[in-house]
Amino acid sequence: MFHLQKLTINIKATTSSSHQSVSPHSPASFPEMDSRIWSRLPEEILDLVLSFLPLKTFLNLRSTSFVYDSRVLSWQTFDGLEPIISDNCHQEGVFFNGLLYFTTPEPFSVVCLDLESRKWKRFSNELPGELTFVRLVSDGEGKLYLIGGIGRNGISKTMKLWELGDGGIWKEVESLPEMMCRKFVSVCYHNYEHVYCFWHQGMICICCYTWPEILYYKVSRKTWHWLPKSPSLPDKWSCGFRWFSLVPELYALV
Repeated sequence: MFHLQKLTINIKATTSSSHQSVSPHSPASFPEMDSRIWSRLPEEILDLVLSFLPLKTFLNLRSTSFVYDSRVLSWQTFDGLEPIISDNCHQEGVFFNGLLYFTTPEPFSVVCLDLESRKWKRFSNELPGELTFVRLVSDGEGKLYLIGGIGRNGISKTMKLWELGDGGIWKEVESLPEMMCRKFVSVCYHNYEHVYCFWHQGMICICCYTWPEILYYKVSRKTWHWLPKSPSLPDKWSCGFRWFSLVPELYALV
């Protein structure tokens, strides 16, 4: 609750005498916070206060997720998310064989959540070596892919695609051509927190928040391509690009 303590002290400091000052950068100046103060707050007030915290801090304080079960039309709460993924606020889960899979920050590993038993499991099989970043993609039909950069000291020299095979072994499928790899890592500035992936109609799409083009791998043809920038995007846009898959399938009850 460090940030909540800091907020309270700053408010008191503005109403105190002009001869009294409290340094916002000195943790030693903060008195011990009585936890009973916050325990008496109504839930809606506490949620409002927490909403002003940075996302990463909020996730560390309230490691909770909500799952909607369409079979019974109800929500379920999952408390105590795995601490090793809480530091990665951009992390997205991938659903595969009834489990929700995540990759962790360094040292890289794969963990999964069983939605039925509400238990976490760690993928014991070893990942490829010299990884600089990793992302997971599922085709929704029984295949799980891993996309990662290969290099040292956070610099990717190449990017590769693996498929989860029998026995939980990652089998290499393809490598990204050198020139395409150079372009991708340059537009990401080697900041791989900006990288995200998704599946769309037989294609593995690899995107970056800071770049309007999409790099994709056509699984059936085993070829890599760039999807160019949309002409409807303003030229001055340089960040905040978030793409997702949409396959309209409308059904009506008769």
